[in-house]
Amino acid sequence: MRTRIAAAFVAAAGLIAAPAAAQELKVGLMLTLSGPPAVLGEHARDGFQLAVKELGGKLGGLDAEVIVVDDELKPDVAVDRVKALIERDEIDIFVGVIFSNVMMAIYKPLIDAEIITISPNAGPSPIAGAQCSRYFFSTSWQNDQNHEVMGQYAQDQGFGRVIVMAPNYQAGKDSIAGFKRYFKGEIADEIYTQLSQLDFSAELARIASTKPDAVFTFMPGGMGVNLVKQFRQAGLADSTPFLSAFTVDETTLPATKNDAVGLLAGANWAPDLDVPGNAEFVAAFEAEYGYVPSLYAAQGYDAARLIDAGVTAAGGADNTDALIEALAEADFQSVRGDFSFNTNHMPIQDFYLVEAAERGDGKFATSVKATIFEDHGDAYADQCSMN
Repeated sequence: MRTRIAAAFVAAAGLIAAPAAAQELKVGLMLTLSGPPAVLGEHARDGFQLAVKELGGKLGGLDAEVIVVDDELKPDVAVDRVKALIERDEIDIFVGVIFSNVMMAIYKPLIDAEIITISPNAGPSPIAGAQCSRYFFSTSWQNDQNHEVMGQYAQDQGFGRVIVMAPNYQAGKDSIAGFKRYFKGEIADEIYTQLSQLDFSAELARIASTKPDAVFTFMPGGMGVNLVKQFRQAGLADSTPFLSAFTVDETTLPATKNDAVGLLAGANWAPDLDVPGNAEFVAAFEAEYGYVPSLYAAQGYDAARLIDAGVTAAGGADNTDALIEALAEADFQSVRGDFSFNTNHMPIQDFYLVEAAERGDGKFATSVKATIFEDHGDAYADQCSMN
């Protein structure tokens, strides 16, 4: 916590006491805010800033200075900008990032500097397991978990042969690992694409020729928009169940619209989730920004609410040990309902099957169809020796 103290001065009549210190909390908010995946970062940023606004510009009673930084989805750029946040801006807390390859690049500089780090999205398996740290918290998930939802759903539906497809980076590998953990049938083909790929004609031809019982995919942002449209145009949506995570959601639905209606996804949140405070959050978000929030927005909102609760309980941010202990209690009202941290500081929460639909007002959103997991922890917590 930084303290700004107006200079004391000496007057003719004697020493005049300085005004009371104004206390401030500096938060570095780093997200992907440029290029095709920018919409993911924009949702998380807007959710975080909405919470700060609702809290009167304060977090834990301290004036909040939120320094927003674009990592450009470039790990080397992200490392340089994290170092600037730490050394030049002297942030107290870091919030970020969206993509796991960026998180893996910046994780060590943040932890080495003992900066409390809260991820509103990326939850790579190494950080959940052997590389876990007391300084790291996630208000999203461990990367595998939403994909585990679809693995369980595919298993429950009795699908025998499934093609899995994801970008070739850490989160893509985690997604397929998560799906496989619960799906016990045959993986008919395992396809890894380039990160930020937008043309899937070759992959769709492979799917059509293989004729699987279903397709499972993880394609966030602009990748997901193009894949859904091309999947529908290829005629596969009429014959092959499309199962996904981070592909059919409120970041892609404004572009895919009817092409995505009826497609299924795994999620930890949806706009119509019936838990205390969620309807109010969705209404406030739409009133503030004019679009339907996604799970990225919900997780950004929860990150700010977590910080507010933690700093309040710790009595400030001066005592790092006390703040870490307070954050670990997760004593705030999440828009997901029940929320707690596992021993590795990854969330324990419920997960749902959601379906893309058109709302009565003509906007598109996901809707909860079924609860797949309750109080679900991740598969890596037993590998974590917190330090």
